[in-house]
Amino acid sequence: MLLEKSQHETLSQIAKEESRSLSEIVREMIERELRYRQRRQLMLAARELQADYNTDPELKAFNILDSDDFLYGDEDNATG
Repeated sequence: MLLEKSQHETLSQIAKEESRSLSEIVREMIERELRYRQRRQLMLAARELQADYNTDPELKAFNILDSDDFLYGDEDNATG
């Protein structure tokens, strides 16, 4: 993987400050971003189905199992 010079320098500084390897820092950041994207996709899918879910009597029976945070949560904090 190729990084911009400034990215490499910043990540290297973080790794040094935390006494960790650059690879470990990068893997952690990638994992965090992947979890965020997965959570965001689930949230968007739930929003697309919300109208059906709220109007279909058979689906509406499951409302009690829902979490408002999942359907209406803050997208910026969707890291899992």
